[in-house]
Amino acid sequence: MRELGEVPEETRELAMSRFRLIQPHLEKNQPLQTVAADGKVPFRTAQRWVSQYRKFGLIALVRKTRADLGARRVISPKLKAAIEALALKSPPLPVRSIWRQIRQFAETIGEPPPRYGLVYDLIREIPVGLLTLAHRGGKTYSEKFDLVHRREAPRPNAIWQADHAQLGIRLVREAGQIAKPWLTVVIDDYSRAVAGYFLGFDSPSSTRTALALRQAIWRKGHPHWQVCGIPDVLYTDNGSDFKSKHIEQVAVDLKIQLVFSTPGKPQGRGRIERFFRTVNEMFLCELDGFGKKRRRKPNLSIEQLDELFRIFLFETYHRQPSTAARTAPSVRWEEGGFLPRMPESLEQLDLLLMQAVSARKVRRDGIYLHGLRYLSLVLAAYVGEDVTVRYDPRDMGEIRVFYKDRFLCSAVSAELAGETISLRDITRARDQRRRELKTILHDRQRVVDSLLQLKKGTSSEEIHAKAAAAPPSKVRIKRYRNE
Repeated sequence: MRELGEVPEETRELAMSRFRLIQPHLEKNQPLQTVAADGKVPFRTAQRWVSQYRKFGLIALVRKTRADLGARRVISPKLKAAIEALALKSPPLPVRSIWRQIRQFAETIGEPPPRYGLVYDLIREIPVGLLTLAHRGGKTYSEKFDLVHRREAPRPNAIWQADHAQLGIRLVREAGQIAKPWLTVVIDDYSRAVAGYFLGFDSPSSTRTALALRQAIWRKGHPHWQVCGIPDVLYTDNGSDFKSKHIEQVAVDLKIQLVFSTPGKPQGRGRIERFFRTVNEMFLCELDGFGKKRRRKPNLSIEQLDELFRIFLFETYHRQPSTAARTAPSVRWEEGGFLPRMPESLEQLDLLLMQAVSARKVRRDGIYLHGLRYLSLVLAAYVGEDVTVRYDPRDMGEIRVFYKDRFLCSAVSAELAGETISLRDITRARDQRRRELKTILHDRQRVVDSLLQLKKGTSSEEIHAKAAAAPPSKVRIKRYRNE
């Protein structure tokens, strides 16, 4: 029997009215016939109410519903099951075809054939989820009807999401070819603010992910882009670039927990999937080269798109309140005045995230990389040494030089960075290095002289005494013949 709390309020009121009718008999021992007559209820009905109330309580006075309430009673369960079975076949059959087959089946088993409207209504009563599972498969059913566990970040930088997407816009490459770029984005789950991104033509890789993370973690130096810090959790898909050893080592060193979504189920990454949709609907759709319409010919380069994307990010996306949070992403990330967890230095971050190229040798005129020459005054002391070069492909104007896994200096290319090193600075650094080397040679020569004198039998005390008594060297002045 049902519980009283399961029935509607109107049904409970009806039960209470029946109880009030038999209440004088239950509490004051009035004759049941008199009580039934006063309430204009048949005596047998009143007897049944009293008996049921004493056994089950107030719920027994609730009006019972039919066991087959809402069920079709003009068609047999066998025909109904046959209609549902035909409706769930894949590919789906037309309703009229199902009706014709059911008529033949009904004649075979000796039952009256149902009318077309009844068959149509029975098919419409089948749950949509069951039809989706039967006609479109488990994957579509999972995307539409499965419950999704949404990870809700309690604060900024608690959870970051990262993903790649090929944008639906065609750009012009340097060689004149037409290609679609890839966008790698790192987004803060709490505020929906973009922490970092990488835009380029290369396919998704651990290098792209590392460069996007480097930009996301370090300070941007832009007044409208304050998002930075090390997240507690990095939530990604199961791509090989996110599961690479490089990203795993970075996460371990920076104390980031890597969490991967369930394969084939992007619902858990709703924040970043919605961001890609926003980029298409609010940014790319207004640019030439977007979509499949050939009349909008592509004329943008990757550099121009990157500049426009930054403007969209700062002026539109970060300032527009979201529907769920009702606060602009930049404002929501900055509220509370928390201090983000940062790496010790940019050099440490570069050593972790920026991919190393093959070893380079420091030449007398600098370091050569991709046909460009990079120079720094610090390199004067490392001419001829092998170093490791790390760089950001988006900014080839500067490279970071590491010597024996330690940061050495930043070298710039005058052609790209717009910075030049004067001849005076080069001469000063060269002379300083030469003086350092001469000092080292002088010290080593003194050691050699001491060893030679020891071999001749001179004691160490005499050697030190001679060195102390040696007159200071006089500056010899060049004299001319006519003096």
